[in-house]
Amino acid sequence: MEKKLNLRNILEIRRSKFRTESCPTKSSEEQDLHVKLKVDSNLPELLKEQHKKYLLDKIVYLPSVYETLDASRPWLCYWILHPLSLLGVRLEDTHKSHVIKFLGKCQSPDGGFGGGPGQFPHLAATYAAINALVILGTEEAFNIINREKLQEFLFSVKQPDGSFAMHIGGEIDIRGVYCALSVASLTGVLTPDLCKGTAEWIVSCQTYEGGFAGCPGMEAHGGYAFCGLCALVILQKGHLVDQQALLRWLVHRQMRLEGGFQGRTNKLVDGCYSFWQGGAFPLLYSLLAKGGNAPHDHLFDERALQEYLLICCQNPLGGLLDKPGKMKDVFHTCYTLSGLSVAQHFLEERHILGPSRNGIASTHPLYNIRPDIVRKAILHYNDLGTPKRRDETANT
Repeated sequence: MEKKLNLRNILEIRRSKFRTESCPTKSSEEQDLHVKLKVDSNLPELLKEQHKKYLLDKIVYLPSVYETLDASRPWLCYWILHPLSLLGVRLEDTHKSHVIKFLGKCQSPDGGFGGGPGQFPHLAATYAAINALVILGTEEAFNIINREKLQEFLFSVKQPDGSFAMHIGGEIDIRGVYCALSVASLTGVLTPDLCKGTAEWIVSCQTYEGGFAGCPGMEAHGGYAFCGLCALVILQKGHLVDQQALLRWLVHRQMRLEGGFQGRTNKLVDGCYSFWQGGAFPLLYSLLAKGGNAPHDHLFDERALQEYLLICCQNPLGGLLDKPGKMKDVFHTCYTLSGLSVAQHFLEERHILGPSRNGIASTHPLYNIRPDIVRKAILHYNDLGTPKRRDETANT
């Protein structure tokens, strides 16, 4: 079923501006940019063809501005491939094979993937590489992942308190937990020993505000909240979350004027948080449903979010951005389209602002990959069974 959404009245939007009480700030000046926007009387359009061309060009050639991301090259693959899949683009087999072979060069002999060929394995790069390979979805892509070595790498960064270091000797925060559990559950290498004590550590990161911090005692943040909630759902421990506190924190991160989400309290709106904050809502819906409190509609303003993404975050030549005045890039293109997908889909319904052609595919809230692609990968790896660790093999 499809639900048609209409734009908010411009006067309603302007009335949502925060009162500065004669003390203007940098944040209030940024909001003035949105107040001055001229809204086309025609419904906003998702510039699909321009975004497709922008992303397809990046598979072949990246400009020099991306040199600073030399240690994040698997991420570049994921940030390009995922939005293309949401837009329904099917890559040529030759392009797929080239990406697979490149990611194979990023795989460490010790397991996991580094940020580029020859780099040390890192949980973030491993997450991005495996997501990219799963999206490509060919036998070559599935088979290039060394699951036995991957499992060894995950155990090598597991900490006694249940947390995970991002790499051997590296920083410890909630990103590591999510990245480890995400790739382990996707590739069928998750075991009880790997996640021992992890749920308890995650719960200790939920703050007095209701969101999750990167580690116990720190400030709640949208990306960390997404990672913590996803990890608990993967572990089937979502009931340990203070759901009402988290829901209250999440809904207050959507800005009344802009319609988009901020990442933290008293911060500016950013297009990427349309997914990091918005993606948490479907997971909360499932937890609330288990408690007999299933929502009958989105618990955030999906119309306002789609307005922000379609009106404020699109570059007319293709690619999406953080906010008006910022440069487009593949990171924001990936996560703004992911957030748009979340806003457009509620259970079996589609809530689309503008014409039906604005609709894009749904994304799996745990992995931020299309659900049909997730299903294919999990079935493939489950058929292979869970690898046995060396110490387990020695004892049999």
